[in-house]
Amino acid sequence: MRGEKLLYGEWLEIWLEDYVRPVEKERTYNNYKDVIRLRLKPVFGNCEINALDVGEIQHYITGLLESGNLRTGKPLSANSIRLIFSVFRNSLRRAYNIGYAERYIGDKLELPKVTSEEVVCFTESEQKRIEEEIARLLKKKSCRHKLNGIVICLHTGLRIGELLALEWDDIDFENALMTISKTCRDGKDENGNYKKIVDRPKTYSSRRVIPLPNSLLELLREMKAESKSNFVISDAKGNTVRVRSFQRSYELLLKRLGIPHKKFHALRHTFATRANERAMDDKTLSEVLGHKSPVITLRLYVHSLLDHKRKMMEIVNG
Repeated sequence: MRGEKLLYGEWLEIWLEDYVRPVEKERTYNNYKDVIRLRLKPVFGNCEINALDVGEIQHYITGLLESGNLRTGKPLSANSIRLIFSVFRNSLRRAYNIGYAERYIGDKLELPKVTSEEVVCFTESEQKRIEEEIARLLKKKSCRHKLNGIVICLHTGLRIGELLALEWDDIDFENALMTISKTCRDGKDENGNYKKIVDRPKTYSSRRVIPLPNSLLELLREMKAESKSNFVISDAKGNTVRVRSFQRSYELLLKRLGIPHKKFHALRHTFATRANERAMDDKTLSEVLGHKSPVITLRLYVHSLLDHKRKMMEIVNG
């Protein structure tokens, strides 16, 4: 196609299949595919690649801050804007590098200043109520594994995909260690039936080994004795648990307790905040969470909750 007029939409399809799919995780590929289908092709797909205008692209990206959500018309999240920006720059860079574009204009684009969502976590009081309610429910219902998954996340900081991909072979009971080497998400097979898609973890640093405290080790021993599945989290019959189903159980638990709704990821934030409050060093916390570096951990969790601040102020001014 070199020397011929190439539409940006045509190039995006080539780039996606020949340069993204072979090297990226399936989830990344699907995210890029959605961005191309829903965002870039409808607006820039019919534009010849060498006629793309930096100003028009920048105007489009900046406009996402105001009304980027196709369904609600509200601003897009910071991560969504970064994803769209990344697809623009990476696709344009590859086109230039292999000779499909006469110049590289991606370096002239500016990512708008976007505000990431505030880190939200549970107070110590809320966390205590959650764990006490789970303990109470487990005495009445045969749903130990599902509900105990919430407790595991509160005390390890696992992401939901990491939790539901966790298998008993990943638990070293003798040495009290938990190995995180995979994640999962909901998907469908060729017939449209539910399928658990197990994949590599989010990043290389997400592969990690977490030492287990005695209380959590004992809980896992009890769960394994009752388990009918290879997965740590399963239903009473040993069936695999969907991500959305697990999220729903979590949401119903909060509703039962009258605790304001927080995303499931708040469990991970809660673990990190408790660790921060109890003076776990930054490097250790970073490794337990599977962050690339302590800098990321500090940026996210440098705050502490108001109750903890009050206690610290009392100590300082005691």
